[in-house]
Amino acid sequence: MNNELFITGAGVSASSGIPTFRGSDGFWTIGSKNFTPQEMATRSMYENNPGEFLLWYFKRFASFSSVKPNSAHYWLSDKKLITQNIDGLDGKAGNTDYISIHGRLDKIVYYDDEMVHQVPFNAEWNKIIDEDISDDNLLKTKLLKKFNIQIVNDIPVPIRGKSLKPYVLLFDEIYTDLYRITEAENWMKNASKMVFIGTSFSVNITSIALRIAISRGLDIEIVDPEPIKIDYENTEYFKMTAVEYCDMRKS
Repeated sequence: MNNELFITGAGVSASSGIPTFRGSDGFWTIGSKNFTPQEMATRSMYENNPGEFLLWYFKRFASFSSVKPNSAHYWLSDKKLITQNIDGLDGKAGNTDYISIHGRLDKIVYYDDEMVHQVPFNAEWNKIIDEDISDDNLLKTKLLKKFNIQIVNDIPVPIRGKSLKPYVLLFDEIYTDLYRITEAENWMKNASKMVFIGTSFSVNITSIALRIAISRGLDIEIVDPEPIKIDYENTEYFKMTAVEYCDMRKS
């Protein structure tokens, strides 16, 4: 039975105009005035400095909320798909059951313990984007209000179960079933083949997938203009973009 599992990274969205996270113009190379990206994109920063965190997050991610899917997303729209991307473009392209293992830009959750089960809901960024957001202090105030951050003695404080948090896996958080990790691993254990598209293999989910694929002796395809080479003989490399690969598969 053909049960291909596609695992995608930022390279799939590059043709839509979204910079790859770790490229020279990527999200993870850009910090704030006072903090590095690795410091900014953390649960600790959200808890201790929610205004700075939300301002950075909004500018780095929400500004891309209107970006459109490309032909690769549309080709993948009826495939079994796990993506590292939080841009939500696979959903916009019509994939109704893909796993966004690192969360989604267009969704938010309540701030709570990481293990608490929740159903993410729409972020509605347009309500802020459509307003005057040219002033950082004004934008920070709007974001704190939108995310229900309480002000205690002039200090913004997130409140568990009441304040909101972007639905995105941060550097100091772990994979949980909020991000469908058990389901993702089950998909890997039942796949007949794994195809990695546009990923640098620098995150844990690709390590998990490779370990499962190799232990099961599956065929692997790696698609990227500069594909990462792995020490596994059942691997076929496609030195091309995601769009080129998907176009090839259509013919």
